[in-house]
Amino acid sequence: MSIPFRRPLRGIIPPMVTPLQTPTQLDVGAVERLVEHILTADVAGLFILGTSGEGPNLGYRVRRQLIELVCKRVRDRVPVLVGITDTSFAEAVDLARFAGEAGASALVAAPPYYFQPCTSELLRFVERLSESVPLPLFLYNMPAHTKVPVPSSVVRHAMDIENVVGLKDSSGDVGYLHAARRLCSLRDDWTLLVGPEHLTAEFVLFGGHGGVNGGANFFPKLFVDLYKAAANRDVSRVMELQEEVLRIGAIYEAGCGQTSVIRGIKCALNCMGITSDVMAEPAIPLGPCEHEKVRRIIMEP
Repeated sequence: MSIPFRRPLRGIIPPMVTPLQTPTQLDVGAVERLVEHILTADVAGLFILGTSGEGPNLGYRVRRQLIELVCKRVRDRVPVLVGITDTSFAEAVDLARFAGEAGASALVAAPPYYFQPCTSELLRFVERLSESVPLPLFLYNMPAHTKVPVPSSVVRHAMDIENVVGLKDSSGDVGYLHAARRLCSLRDDWTLLVGPEHLTAEFVLFGGHGGVNGGANFFPKLFVDLYKAAANRDVSRVMELQEEVLRIGAIYEAGCGQTSVIRGIKCALNCMGITSDVMAEPAIPLGPCEHEKVRRIIMEP
């Protein structure tokens, strides 16, 4: 049974990485350890099968196994958001229905990304998807990976669709983010979340609802404290915590390519003894030199 959540959803929703034993096999014990580690902090939810979770690189068997395992482990402690981004509309809907049956609370979908849809096609996609899935739907703007931005005009149109309840923006485009924030006045149940960690505090100070920050996989309390300081307008505390966020952000520069952030997070968790650093293919873990660099950043003050 799906767990309802209060809208708008406010706070830190960590985008959980997917612990793997091999590139095609889930590490069940590590999934359970990571869930419990993240839930030691006062997080507002848990997001699986997103970018940090390597969703598009995972087989459907592993995706379903992860959904079932995480929902069972989390129970009703926090809402579980499930990424259903896919090039196939039918597969996205099938995964959404599976997530609903497993007890997830909401879904997150970026645009289909192989055949780039035009704006009218994207609008139709959002309408059809919202009608076809059993749970509330968040849009996901991640143009660096999908090469398909979600224009402000589509966001505005989506706000007229009851089952679309928010937007996660990972574009890093501050102008876009503030345009989306201004639209929030149109719906009091609409949630606007930011992905890039260095923008979270500023965004919340301006009235945003929270962050979906990869660093909350390994230091969840740091990001929860940052959110609370910003929400409470405690600027001196925000500045103190922001410095720590920027310091640990160096782990994302240890590798190269579009999976460098995920590799940094998995390496950090490996250093902490929570998960392995195995990646879904074709990505590979950081090498020994990069691993040591991450270890020093994470384990030493």
